[in-house]
Amino acid sequence: MEEKFNRLIFIPVAAVLFLMIGYQYVCPADSNTCYFRSDEKGLFQRYSSGFELVYTEPEADEDLPSRITSKFNFTERDLDRHVDFNIRGDDVMVFLHIQKTGGTTFGRHLVKNIQLEQPCDCMPGQRKCTCHRPGKAESWLFSRFSTGWSCGLHADWTELTSCVPVVMNKRDKKSAPKNKRNFYYITMLRDPVSRYLSEWKHVQRGATWKTALHMCDGRPPTQDELPACYSGEDWTGVPLADFMSCPSNLANNRQVRMLADLSLVGCYNMSSVSELERGRVLLASAKANLRNMAFYGLTEFQRKTQYLFERTFGLRFIRAFTQINSTRAASVGISEKVRWRIEGLNALDMELYEYAKELFLRRYQYNRQKQHQEERLRRWQERQQRQQMHRTYLAQLWRLGGGGGGGEEVEEEVKVLEEVATTEDYSSQVVRW
Repeated sequence: MEEKFNRLIFIPVAAVLFLMIGYQYVCPADSNTCYFRSDEKGLFQRYSSGFELVYTEPEADEDLPSRITSKFNFTERDLDRHVDFNIRGDDVMVFLHIQKTGGTTFGRHLVKNIQLEQPCDCMPGQRKCTCHRPGKAESWLFSRFSTGWSCGLHADWTELTSCVPVVMNKRDKKSAPKNKRNFYYITMLRDPVSRYLSEWKHVQRGATWKTALHMCDGRPPTQDELPACYSGEDWTGVPLADFMSCPSNLANNRQVRMLADLSLVGCYNMSSVSELERGRVLLASAKANLRNMAFYGLTEFQRKTQYLFERTFGLRFIRAFTQINSTRAASVGISEKVRWRIEGLNALDMELYEYAKELFLRRYQYNRQKQHQEERLRRWQERQQRQQMHRTYLAQLWRLGGGGGGGEEVEEEVKVLEEVATTEDYSSQVVRW
């Protein structure tokens, strides 16, 4: 009698549990298969393990083109950028700050907007922040807002690569040779015409950068090698025509010059090689250095820049990057003739930016596809784990209900659950497609 009563109780209990388990397969907690639509957006998405910072889809004006025009041959090694950045060890992140590329904004993100075990200490009213490693009085970041202009104002690739190891070893009181430490170089690039106009407006307001060292092969350029474009303290109020007319204006092809190894062409000695050969060598060097950098971003793609940085270094920003298109350069109206002139003065930068933009978008596309693969693998592993747990649970439940010979029924229920799980996986893919 008691055995019959147990069986009667077991049937409704098992039915309820079966429905609950089936629902978990069809609508698991971390799936988007069953949800109510919402217009809310944000960086925080709830997972079963708590709150985790995740990347949201780019806004409409940043959507990836349906097809990226392929002009350059990039290998998978070029696209797959991942840095095992050891912030507790000796690794150093070096920010190469090119003028008027949004570097000031990005530099502030580095010291104020990254989730860290030991955040940078930024005191109100001070320009520099203290970015120490956890438990150490050593800096993990070399940038304007952390170490200052320790290698000179807006130091370029040629200056930084020879200066940073010496400066950082001295600051941290380390005697290890520079090849024992990892220095990960990062930078920002910008559309050359917009960047050039922005620099002109900045110089027009009184900026000079005349304290920049321009060190190369152990010495600064002579006055003959790099003559000034103006007499007096600054170039305030300079018309655009005069700004474009100075042949020694460092605004011309600035991005290529600051990313290339200048020692390959005799530094600032213009007579060492022909102008054509100099341009060819500098462009090739800038492309190689940019491609081999740990990371670079583009001013025109702020959210993608944030996403790629997070994927590359395994670090997360607290707040989302903001795309600001209403810049001073954007407000400057120029004729097509003037635009062609600027493009001609920055022909090397134009080619570098075309190269950098395609590589950047391909890296973004590659990482998004890789992320989707990782998410599918994670969901599959979670399903396998849940299936195993449910098999064990159903078998124990059947034994507790007095089912001595019910092995076949248990197997049938397990098969049904597996079919439901397969349906859930397929339906989630349909939603994604």
